[in-house]
Order: sequence, then C-alpha cells, then structure tokens
Amino acid sequence: MESDPRTRRFAVLIDADNVSAKTTEGLLAEVANFGTAIVKRIYGDWTLPSLNGWKPMLLEHAIQPIQQFRYTTGKNATDSALIIDAMDLLYEGKLDGFCLVSSDSDFTRLASRIREEGLTVIGFGERKTPRAFVTACDRFIHTEILRGAAAADDEDEDEHGKPRDRLPIDDKLLDLLRWAVEASEDEEGWADLGTVGAKVMNQQPDFDARSYGFGKLSRLVEATDAFEIERETSPSGRVDILVRSKPKPKKRRRR
Repeated sequence: MESDPRTRRFAVLIDADNVSAKTTEGLLAEVANFGTAIVKRIYGDWTLPSLNGWKPMLLEHAIQPIQQFRYTTGKNATDSALIIDAMDLLYEGKLDGFCLVSSDSDFTRLASRIREEGLTVIGFGERKTPRAFVTACDRFIHTEILRGAAAADDEDEDEHGKPRDRLPIDDKLLDLLRWAVEASEDEEGWADLGTVGAKVMNQQPDFDARSYGFGKLSRLVEATDAFEIERETSPSGRVDILVRSKPKPKKRRRR
C-alpha cells in the first residue's frame, strides 16, 4: 500500500536561471500531489534584473531565496550552491524525496546520487531538458503543462485558441502503451490501467497524458482507438479501468 502523500516530505530546489517564474503556482500544486514541501529554496544572483519576475512569488509561496554571485563569466555558481545544499539535506536524513527544478543537465549526477540513497527524485523542466537528466529522475514533469504555466501568453495558442505544445499521438506512443499493456495483462489480455501507467512512467519518466492534451491517461488511451476499455465498479464504489490491445490492422499487399 502506498503511503499517504501528506506524510511524505520533499525539498523543492529551484534553479532560477533555468525556470520561468510563471510556472510557480502550477509547480507547487504538482508537488502537493507527491507530498509536503517542507523545504523550498530558489538559487540565483538576485542582483540581476533577469530574476525580477521571481521576486513577487517568493513571499507569496514562502520560497527562500539563496543569493549566489557570479564570480566569473562562463561558470555557473548557482548550480554548485544548489548541489551542495541538496547533499547537506540528503545527509540530514529528514526527507523522503527531492524536487529538482531546472532544465540543466548539470543536475543529472545529483539526481542519480539521491536515488542511490533510496529517496524519490521528481524533476521539473522544459521539454528542451537533456534526456540524461530526465531519465535520472523517478518522474519528470514538463513545466509547459503545469497549471497556470504561461496561461496568459498568446504564443501558447494558435489562431484557433488551441495549445501549440501538445504532442501528437504517434506510433512511438502506441508502441509504448502496447508494450505496457502486454507486460501487465492477464490470461485474457486485460491489464489494469494503473499498472499500465506505472510501467510506462518507469520506462519513460516524463510521460504525461497532459502533454497530449488529455487530463487523464484513460482519456488518452481511449483517443488512440487502439485499445478496448472496460470499467468495473467494486462494492466500495471504486472504479477500476481495464484495457486490452485491439488487433493491429493488417496492411494490404501491393499488387
């Protein structure tokens, strides 16, 4: 049985140089799904005007700013400060996990090291985040899909008012879903959707139905039209969703 998320303690460490302040509300709401953020720190050189957008968010959300001057050009002292604090917090032994907020691959080894100690690592960053950092995390969430992230920006919508950053439902996605169903299916080919989702995220930490424009995995699976879906209601009222792959359409031979 999974532990109550409210009892899990997380440190949220934000690289202000590599994340937009517009993601703050959505970011913290997402963190609350995994546990309680008992440490919230953000790192950057607060003498620079480029970080002014963050300042109103700090007081509102009780985020502690950590000042780190840039001692020389071309060297990121902010990354070093965040990593040192993360290791200090790790060795204190009071946490269940870390939320590392950055699109910078420099935190790849940090994420791996934290996981080696048995703690959960949830990464947050833009879709441009290098794959190495994404796969080093237990779960990785793209900031473009967070609630409230850049909601007022015109460039996030096309002329029809639809989000520009939705990913297409392609063969790669279908193959991933089919693999997860086959790895979870019973003798009749049915698989519990929750188990399917867990296997998909183990294989691809940044998988998220919201990236494809759907609020839930069940709606994404239905939209692919590649799976049969059944819903069963238990005596307690819980609804279990089962999925089974449909036969792939046969390709016609060319004459």
